[in-house]
Amino acid sequence: MPSLRFCGRSWRKLWILSFVLLWENIEAQIRYSIPEELKEGSVVGNIAKDLGLDVSEITSRKLRIASESGEQYFTVDLAKGELVVNEKIDREKLCGQTTACVLPLRVVVENPLQLHGIEIDIQDINDNAPEFHAKESVLKIYESVSPGKRFLLEKATDPDVGTNSLKSYKLSNNEYFRLNVKELKGGVKIPELIVEKPLDRETKSIHRLVLTALDGGTPAKSGTTLVLVTVQDNNDNEPRFELPVYKASVQENAKPGHVVIRVTAADLDEGLNGEIGYSFHEHTPDSITKTFSIDPETGEISVIAALDYEESKSYTFDLIAKDKGMPELEGNAAVHIDVLDENDNAPDIMLTSLPSPVEENAPIGTVVALLNVKDLDSGDNGKVELVVSPGSPFTLKPSLDKHYSLVTAALLDREDTPEYSVEITASDSGSPAMKTSKIIKVEILDVNDNPPVFSQSAYNVFLRENNPAGSSVFSITATDKDQDKNAKLIYSIADTKFQDIPASSYFYINAENGTIYSMNSFDYEKLKLFQITIKATDQGSPPLSSNATVHVFISDQNDNVPVVIYPSASMGSVSHQRMPRSAKMGHLVTKVTAVDADSGHNAWISYRLAEATDSSLFAVNLYTGEVRTKRSVSEQDDASQRLLIEIKDNGEPVQSTTVTVDILIEDGLHEPVSDFRHKASEKDKKNSKITFYLILSLASVSVLSLLTFFILLIKCARNSRGNASCFRRDSDGYKNPNRNLQIQLNTDGPIKYVEVLGGDMMSQSQSFGSYLSPMSEFSDLTMVKPSSTLDFKDTLRGLDASLPDSAWTFECQQVMYE
Repeated sequence: MPSLRFCGRSWRKLWILSFVLLWENIEAQIRYSIPEELKEGSVVGNIAKDLGLDVSEITSRKLRIASESGEQYFTVDLAKGELVVNEKIDREKLCGQTTACVLPLRVVVENPLQLHGIEIDIQDINDNAPEFHAKESVLKIYESVSPGKRFLLEKATDPDVGTNSLKSYKLSNNEYFRLNVKELKGGVKIPELIVEKPLDRETKSIHRLVLTALDGGTPAKSGTTLVLVTVQDNNDNEPRFELPVYKASVQENAKPGHVVIRVTAADLDEGLNGEIGYSFHEHTPDSITKTFSIDPETGEISVIAALDYEESKSYTFDLIAKDKGMPELEGNAAVHIDVLDENDNAPDIMLTSLPSPVEENAPIGTVVALLNVKDLDSGDNGKVELVVSPGSPFTLKPSLDKHYSLVTAALLDREDTPEYSVEITASDSGSPAMKTSKIIKVEILDVNDNPPVFSQSAYNVFLRENNPAGSSVFSITATDKDQDKNAKLIYSIADTKFQDIPASSYFYINAENGTIYSMNSFDYEKLKLFQITIKATDQGSPPLSSNATVHVFISDQNDNVPVVIYPSASMGSVSHQRMPRSAKMGHLVTKVTAVDADSGHNAWISYRLAEATDSSLFAVNLYTGEVRTKRSVSEQDDASQRLLIEIKDNGEPVQSTTVTVDILIEDGLHEPVSDFRHKASEKDKKNSKITFYLILSLASVSVLSLLTFFILLIKCARNSRGNASCFRRDSDGYKNPNRNLQIQLNTDGPIKYVEVLGGDMMSQSQSFGSYLSPMSEFSDLTMVKPSSTLDFKDTLRGLDASLPDSAWTFECQQVMYE
């Protein structure tokens, strides 16, 4: 049982008894009883204990009091959990003369939201004395009045209720009058003055009487008024009303001028003594005279002001019917008017707590807000039904009497609807029904439930080779439907490798904006493609991520100068060739062969005769590099001719190189075998020397080729350690077409060179070439060092296609076994 503090032992006993009775109410709500006028800080009870809450948690859970009256009469001592008086309570001001004065409170506890009902029963104390409206009143009585005649006196008022209210009247001692107390409906006590013995105006014309009103408090309080009785001369019949009490009812929406009831009185006298005028009793309260009027001639009581059932449900007052005799006589009657309720008050929706933001993953049934509804009307007019706007993912759950919880009724999605405007409509059961709507805005909090999304799953980016390190390659962007930190993205490069080197060694990505930068300068001839996996991760908890692939294609630049592979540089800076003076037009003097490590247009090579001793004698094929005579050689042509041949690629800017060819024209030197193929008329000029040269050249090439072939086979076997084979084989679908051994014999008339290719064509190709020329006066064997930048396989294939004569290619594919 809550502990309470009171002033006075008798109040404490009464209050404890009342509290025990009120504690076991039907609604099982907590109920306290306190006397009015308690000073501020007085303890009402330990509310934390009575609610089953730990004192240590009421601060964190924000326990507070919500009063429906709007006045904050009570507060909670959060340190002790006690409900204390916040300001003095005047029961009469709060409840008037209503017997029961119960102040309903709502205790709101948050985290989680809970609502408890509390009723405070305000007990009356005897703090008001009975009081008369007038301190002095005059009563005129004719001397002819008979003993026993009753005269209505002013009644006293006492705001207190119960035993503290007005209980009795007493009259000062006199010999002519006695006091009678008449009790009306509702316990209203009206004092009446009764004439005890005949009056004699000539003996005593004025009687001074003191009327005292006493209440039932302990100690009792009282109030007095002076009644002056003036003895008048004869008018011996007073008006009489047909009924002692008139009853009527009126609708609260009655318009001013509406007649509620008509009272009538009769007077047996004649003339002026029988003419009656109607009026309110002189002590009628202003609240009556401002609401109703009475016609003095007809006795019709009419409405003169707006009625309000919620303010006053009934009116009781006294009327006087007074004649015009000398002296005037009067009769009395009471009027009781009931006000009938009309549905003139719309329901009122009030928020007990402000709406709480809700996370989008909140389970169904999560409490969003607490509210209650009021309708000042009565009966069906005060019955209210609440509905939530259709389509809203919220519903109302009844709590205490006329209190509701707004809870979630479906799963929420902030990305679909970040905020809801929930319309709640309250309708009463009146006719016609009245409605009230209230909009409650509910904010939906974001949850990290959406991963980042790239616009594409894969991106193709082209990067020129020889790019400067640190240059921007590409900017990739992802989006996230979430918000705040759940949508803030961090970009990174996934742990992928190229040639056993992490991708992060080649590229760097700005973690904030997704811009990708190169960390190196790339060479198209070494690496042509990078595949980077970009990861976008949000900063939610837990974080979500997604990937996208960026294909970086290295585009070729014209950064390689054409390289002359024949005549070989090992022969010297100048190539020396011989030709017979008997050569005719179209005679093949030599063939210049060059390659370019670039690709595409950048690797297209053209040949041009830049300078010549006699430009009319020689011409260079633009595409094949063949040097042929433009006419027959004459006796007048110099025996020594020098040609400067320029070799250019098709790139931008153009890269070029030159080679110098010295040609010695000799008498008696026969034309090569190749010329006899095209000149059948000269077959008879061949001699055994040419045949000998041909046989010797073929034999030398054959022996050298076989020797080179066996050397390379032995080298291949040593390097592979038994894991490679010179026979083509696929194991589990694995192929390595770049590792190969290729022997290529090229002929141009007399055999020019034989070339053996081997190794990884994409990385470090090894090319061994032997060049034999029967027309060269220098060494017939030239070895080309291994190259790491030229794909000689592709290059020589292109060269083979441009050679005019037949070519033989022997290829041995080397495959790795698992």
